[in-house]
Amino acid sequence: MDGKNGGRSRASRRQHLKPVAPYMAVGLSTVVHGIGERAHIARNLAIVEDAIHAAVSIIGINLPVKLIALAEGALTGFTDEIFDIPHVVAARELFIDIPGPETERLAQLARHYDTYIVAQCKARWPEVMPERFFNTLFVLSPQGEVVHRAAKNHLWCRERSCTPHDILDRWVELFGDGIDAFYPVLRTDDIGNLGTICCSDGEYPEAVRALAFNGAEVVYRPSEAVPMTQSGGDLGGTWLLQNRAHAHFNNVYMVCPNVGPVYVHPAMEHPFDIAGGNSHIVDYQGAVIGHTASGYNSFVAGIVDIEALRQFRTMNLNSNWMKDLRTEVFRRMYEESVHPANLWLDRDPGQHAEVDEIYRANIRRLVERGSYTLPAESFAGVRYIPAGDPESAGWNAVRKLWTEVDSSGG
Repeated sequence: MDGKNGGRSRASRRQHLKPVAPYMAVGLSTVVHGIGERAHIARNLAIVEDAIHAAVSIIGINLPVKLIALAEGALTGFTDEIFDIPHVVAARELFIDIPGPETERLAQLARHYDTYIVAQCKARWPEVMPERFFNTLFVLSPQGEVVHRAAKNHLWCRERSCTPHDILDRWVELFGDGIDAFYPVLRTDDIGNLGTICCSDGEYPEAVRALAFNGAEVVYRPSEAVPMTQSGGDLGGTWLLQNRAHAHFNNVYMVCPNVGPVYVHPAMEHPFDIAGGNSHIVDYQGAVIGHTASGYNSFVAGIVDIEALRQFRTMNLNSNWMKDLRTEVFRRMYEESVHPANLWLDRDPGQHAEVDEIYRANIRRLVERGSYTLPAESFAGVRYIPAGDPESAGWNAVRKLWTEVDSSGG
C-alpha cells in the first residue's frame, strides 16, 4: 500500500517530532454530473476547482487550510452503480489511473494553496490486477505528489467495485496481511497522521479501530446516502451518529464531506439529492465542530488540533479507550468467515442480481451459526429491479444519453 513516512522508523520519528500547528480542515460538497466516459470527469473537476478556490479564500482567513477533502463521487458520480454496468466495461471506459491527468489537475491546486487534498475516485490498479477498478482513496501532498492510496474494503449492496478481500490472495501476495495492507495511514509532520475509508467502510466499527491502531489521528470518511443521513430526529441521521462514535471510541478527528445533488445522466433537467447533505467534522471526543445541512455546492470546516489530541491520548487514564483493550477476548470472534473471500480472483465481478444472492447466503450463514434468529414468519426481501425493461436499461442503450448530448454540443 502507498503511505509515505520519510523512510524513518517510528522510534526515529519520535526523536524528530515537532509541534503540529492547528489548522483548518475543509470538506467540499459539490454538484455532480454522472459520467458516460472518462473525458466527462473534466466537468466535475471544474466544479471542484471553483469550490476549492472559494473555500480557501473564505475559510483560510481564520487559520491556514491544510486539508481539503472531496466527497465520494465528486469526480465521476455513480453511473456504474445506478445502471449496473458490467465491471470490466466500467473499468475500461469510465475510471481513472492514479496518478493521471485528473489527479494532476488536483495536484496543481494542492501546490498553489500549499495544502493536502484527500479524495475518492474509482480507479484502475493494473499492477494489482488488470481489468479491475477499486474504489480508491488517495492523498495529494502540498508538493502535488500522490503520497497515499488505499482501497475501500466494504461495499454497499449496489456497488460493484473490486475490494482487496475480493482478490485476497493476490492482495496479500503484494502487500502482506497486516493492518497496513488494508488500512494504511499517511504519517506527516504538518497535519498529523491521516487514515482513509469510504462510505460503507464506516458501517463497521472495525475499520476506524484498525486505522487508529495503525496510528491514525484524522480519518477521512466521505459520503453516505438517504436514508442513513436522515434516520432519526437528529441532524445527520445514523451517518453522523456513526462518525461521532468512531471519533469518541478511537480519539480521532472525522472529516466527512457528503456528495452534492447528482445529475444521473445528461438528459435530467434537475439533479437529485441522493445523499441528503449533512457534511460534518467531528473532534477526537466526538463533538461536532462543523456541520452543514446543504450539500449543494457547499463546504464544511473545522479546526484540527493534533497536539491537543496527542495530549488527550497520552495524559488520560479514562476516556482514551484503546489503552486498556483486552484484545485476547475478541481474537476468536473473526475466525469464521461471513462474506466469502477471493470472489473475483479468477472471474469478472458479478452484477447486482447475482451478488444479491451472495448477501442472502451470508444471512443464511449467520442464521445457521445462531448469530441471527429467524422471524416467526418469512416474507419476500428486497431485490434488484432495473429502471426499465432489460433491453432499454442495459448500458449499450443507456450510454446513448451521453452520446446524443455530446453530438449536439450540449
